[in-house]
Amino acid sequence: MSADMVRVSHLRGIVMRAPGMTATKNFYVNDWGLQIAKEEDGIVYLAGTGKEPFIYALKDGDNYGVEYIHLGMPDRASMDALHAQVVEKGAHVLGTPAEFDDAIGGYGFEMLDPDFRRLRFTTDLEPVDRETKFAYPRKVTHCVLNTPDMEATEAWYGDVLGFRVSDYSADQMVFLRSAQDMETVDHHCIALVRAPYASVNHVAFEMASLNDFMRGIGRMKQKGQVPSWGPGRHGPGDNPFAYFVSPSGFVIEFTSEVQQIDEATHEAQVWPRDDPEKMDQWMTAGPPTPAQRAVMMGRPDPGFPPSNAE
Repeated sequence: MSADMVRVSHLRGIVMRAPGMTATKNFYVNDWGLQIAKEEDGIVYLAGTGKEPFIYALKDGDNYGVEYIHLGMPDRASMDALHAQVVEKGAHVLGTPAEFDDAIGGYGFEMLDPDFRRLRFTTDLEPVDRETKFAYPRKVTHCVLNTPDMEATEAWYGDVLGFRVSDYSADQMVFLRSAQDMETVDHHCIALVRAPYASVNHVAFEMASLNDFMRGIGRMKQKGQVPSWGPGRHGPGDNPFAYFVSPSGFVIEFTSEVQQIDEATHEAQVWPRDDPEKMDQWMTAGPPTPAQRAVMMGRPDPGFPPSNAE
């Protein structure tokens, strides 16, 4: 990666698509702890307690998958530079930077990754002041994506968008970090898992502290929702985890205290998967069950093949 490469700044959130998806909004508001930011016909935008206009959205669709992953850039100059870079790299770009005319708005562009997932990049979104609420999610900290060609997809995110590898989980998973012009950054905002087809593995929501994390699990239990895996504490990323299954069958995670990477000194390592303590430092969750692995495999996401994307 060249020193002058434009790097994606940060993950803003994700829009998920499924039949009857908007009908599940009460789960996300009453149980998971998000709040409705904006609502239109066929789509509900949900916010956390952080400054992003929305962090998760529910879109009605004919199949199950990612409508788009929402990524941010610091300003219009960096957005234009990123666009020029991805065009030069030969990536499938869906237009030039412009104002989006939907409920969220902002200035930016969209493109497709190698698995035909749509990525939206925005800037000029006004930060929102919201009341901090104990044990409620404040942001989406990472999206984990299943891919049939992990090595090629990893290389694409690095070569085209400037993501850097933080760690590997054996030869089955790679953790990628973004962040432009920052000294420290979350261990990962995108992770890739080797799989037979493209799909979403899970989306993680960050709590402000370990106490918030545990109380969030308690709140879910009081609502009749128990973790499908966890609580435990991962090796790569050093973050606590508790996974749940949403009404649409998507896996969502509470997390906190994600490792902060020092860009000047960090070196990626390969974490073994045959040492239980490297997979779960607390040894409270154990390995995921076959049922958990199946739900994290998800349903094949057709994405937006180029013939249908424009």
